[in-house]
Amino acid sequence: MGGGSVAVGRGPRKYVYDPVHGSVPLTGPILELLSHPFLQRLWGIRQTGLAHLVFPGANHTRLEHSLGVLWVTRAMTAGIELEAEEALPLEVAGLLHDLGHTPFSHTLEPVLHEVTHQSHEDVTGALLRGDPPASFSAMAQGVPGSRHRTIPEVLERHGLSPREVQELLRARRPRTRPFRSEMLHGSVDADRLDYLQRDAHYTGVAHGFIDANRLLETVRLDRGHLVFAEKGRAAVEGFLFARSLMYSSVYYNKTVRIAEVMLQSALERLESFPDIEPLLALTDAELLSHLLREGGRASEFARRFQLRELYKRAFTLSWAQAEPRTRALERLARDPIERRRAEDRMAERLGAPLGSVLLDLASTHRGATSGDRGASASDPLWIWDAGRVVDLVHEGGMWSTLLARPITPWAVAAYVDPRWLERTLRRGARLWDALL
Repeated sequence: MGGGSVAVGRGPRKYVYDPVHGSVPLTGPILELLSHPFLQRLWGIRQTGLAHLVFPGANHTRLEHSLGVLWVTRAMTAGIELEAEEALPLEVAGLLHDLGHTPFSHTLEPVLHEVTHQSHEDVTGALLRGDPPASFSAMAQGVPGSRHRTIPEVLERHGLSPREVQELLRARRPRTRPFRSEMLHGSVDADRLDYLQRDAHYTGVAHGFIDANRLLETVRLDRGHLVFAEKGRAAVEGFLFARSLMYSSVYYNKTVRIAEVMLQSALERLESFPDIEPLLALTDAELLSHLLREGGRASEFARRFQLRELYKRAFTLSWAQAEPRTRALERLARDPIERRRAEDRMAERLGAPLGSVLLDLASTHRGATSGDRGASASDPLWIWDAGRVVDLVHEGGMWSTLLARPITPWAVAAYVDPRWLERTLRRGARLWDALL
């Protein structure tokens, strides 16, 4: 955090410099919340999970992103000329939206769901209610002599309603003033406007570069919805391309997916699994240190990450090849226990140790499309066109097709310990008998 502090309004103001958005002023509840242990934890969680193994610059954190969402939310509320009293809860919600993330961000979301039957949004909600899981409670104690208020206490101290902030973070479509939800959970929302720019900046992938200034200049309020002016259409269309292509080039890059599935498996194959909820409140470094101490497959995988000695993709099933097996694959995707049994059957067929074969069914499980990340691909995107407001997502044509395309060209992939890759390639399609 740079610069000094000066008295402004009800309290001091400080500034943090962000490489994407520039200077971000911090004051009032924002300044106090930023020093809270739950937010400070996000310094230790990479925004893009394990993408740094492919894109070495991708070491930016969830807290950087949270500050970015705060900045974009402010710009959007200013663009629609929202009163300060209504804008502040939206800004606070933008800052706090990622509190409940696991180490390595979205990578361990399936593990979190299997262990707790919750999503990171559910954990965030618990933190905002002042009812943190036990693993977070110890963190809030800080260092000897320090005292941190609960998140609700901080909000109430600044005249904000914790319940209102929670409601803003729920991906619902209220009938009144729906723009409040669209700003945080829409097709072009503050979350996406930040992470597409930020992830492109740090990975160096040109697909993610968007004309954010034009988008923010042309956002309007019409009948309670966020609508983009006609002169902003080119920026909106560029945004949709970036949103789609960043999936195939970064988020679902082949090597990134291999590393993510390995990390999931490292936790799933701990002797203490599924009683591992405390591990999901750690930072990236803390989790890897824990896995290194565990021994066995977990320790091996953690060491592989350090040395970048990853599994190899042995084979895939295309969507056409998978169609006759759709029900079986969907069952494996829904039931991680059955999926692990299938992995072990394939390893046994190879004569390899258990854990030598891992399956990636993420695309099948999510019904995932290039429109998915934080909001549904079916969310409307309102834009002025020839004097009328249209929903660009649902009007048909190329944009509907683009957002509905599968997130990967394959339906399922198998990753194999390199020591067994040659044998796997020789066995080929016969291994699918063990899978299905």
